[in-house]
Amino acid sequence: MAVYKRGGMWWYKFKFDGESVRESTKQTNKRVAEQIEAAKKTALAKGEVGLFDKKHIPTLRAFAPQFTEAIETRCATKPATVRFYKDKLNRLLAFNRLASARLDRIDEALIDSYAQRRVRTISRRKKVLSPASVNRELATLRRLLRLASDWKLISRVPRIRLLRGERNREFVLAHAKEKAYLEALKPPLRDVAALLLDTGLRIGEVLTLEWSDVKLKPAKDAKHGYVTIRAKNAKNSTTRNVPLTDRASEIFKAQSPAASGYVFHRPDGSPLYQTWLNQQHSAIRRTLKLPEDFVLHSLRHTFGTRLGEAGADAFTIMRLMGHSTVTVSQRYVHPSPESMENAVTRLQALNASKVQGGGTKLGTVDVASNQEEAQVA
Repeated sequence: MAVYKRGGMWWYKFKFDGESVRESTKQTNKRVAEQIEAAKKTALAKGEVGLFDKKHIPTLRAFAPQFTEAIETRCATKPATVRFYKDKLNRLLAFNRLASARLDRIDEALIDSYAQRRVRTISRRKKVLSPASVNRELATLRRLLRLASDWKLISRVPRIRLLRGERNREFVLAHAKEKAYLEALKPPLRDVAALLLDTGLRIGEVLTLEWSDVKLKPAKDAKHGYVTIRAKNAKNSTTRNVPLTDRASEIFKAQSPAASGYVFHRPDGSPLYQTWLNQQHSAIRRTLKLPEDFVLHSLRHTFGTRLGEAGADAFTIMRLMGHSTVTVSQRYVHPSPESMENAVTRLQALNASKVQGGGTKLGTVDVASNQEEAQVA
C-alpha cells in the first residue's frame, strides 16, 4: 500500500491507467487509510467514481467550437455576451499549454500558470493587464469546464481562484457635478446620459428603446408617464415599467415622438453605437478631470444610489432597475440613523391609530378585535 503521512494525515498515491492518483484519506490511522486506498482502487476499476473513456475527452482547442455553439444558443438574444465569450475564449486558446491540454488534465496548477503569464502580459495600451481582465478569462474557462462536466466529459471541475485587486466601479456622480457634466455633453449623448440618471436603464436598453414602448401620458391613477422595458432573455423574464421624471418626459417630447422606430438612432434608423457614445463620454470626463472609474454605466449606478438615499426599499429598486435578484439591489440600501428613527416613528403612529380605532389595548384583551381578526382569518 502506497500511503504516506503528510501534515498529520495519511495520503495515498498510485498509478491508474497511466495517471497519477493522489488524495488525502483525512485519516490519522494508517490501517484505515490503507483500507480507503484499497476501496479507491476498487472503485476506479469498477468505474464508480466517474472515470470516463480517455479516448473521448477532447482538448480545450477541440472542445472550443462546441462551447461556442452552446453560448450562441443559450445567449441568442444577447449578442454582446456572445462576443464577450468568443473574445475571452480566443485569449485562452492563445496559451498553447492550456489549449492543447485534455479537459480532464486542466488542473489548478495549469490554471495558475496561465494566470501568472497573463498578469505579466502588456496590453495594447502599453499597460500590464488588470486583474479584472484576467478574471474575465478565468470565468470563461470555468463556464467551459462546467459545461464539459454537465455533458459528462469530465468528472471534476478544478477550483478556479480569481485574482485579487480587481476594482469595482462604484463611482456615483454627485449632484454638484451633474450640471457641469451634462452641459459639457453634446446631443444625443446629453439626452442619453440624463435618461440614464433619471431612469436607471442599462445603456443597451436606452439605445434599443422604441417609441412604441414610450408612454408620455400617465396610466389611470398614476402621476407620471413611463417606458416599458421588455424581457429579451429567459434569465430576466420580467417586463418592467419605469416611471418618467419630468426631465425624462421633456427629453422624449423634444425628440419628436414617432409611432415606431428607435428613439435614438443613426440616419439609417439603426441604433446608435455604444462605443461612439463611450468615446464622447471619455473625452468629457478627461476635460472635467473626473475619475477614470466614471463610465456611462456609472449613471445607472448613480440612479440606484439616489433611490436608496431617497428611502426606496430593495424590492422597489429591484423592480425599477430590472435586477434578477434582490441581493443586487440591497447594496443600494443603506439605512441611516435618521431613516431608522423615521421608520420607528411611523410604526408608533400606526400602532397608536390602531389603539385609538378600537384595536388591542395594553393590559386588557380586546374581545371585539379578536373576533374581527378571527372572521378575517
